[in-house]
Amino acid sequence: MTEILFIVEDAAEGGYIAHAVGVSIVTEADDLDQLRAMVRDAVRCHYDEADAERPKAIRLHLVHDEVIAA
Repeated sequence: MTEILFIVEDAAEGGYIAHAVGVSIVTEADDLDQLRAMVRDAVRCHYDEADAERPKAIRLHLVHDEVIAA
């Protein structure tokens, strides 16, 4: 695996929540800088350093819903 994709959404209680696509990794944080660090840490914890499946890059896809009056 060369890359892992995380879908990042606004958390209901504030901050952000990130879910990996195709892998059971979920993490959350109060702001984007903290989220980047949490995602890196979660990926490092999920894969051994010598694991051939460990991704070389992490992609964050930010999803932002906006509701406006009709």
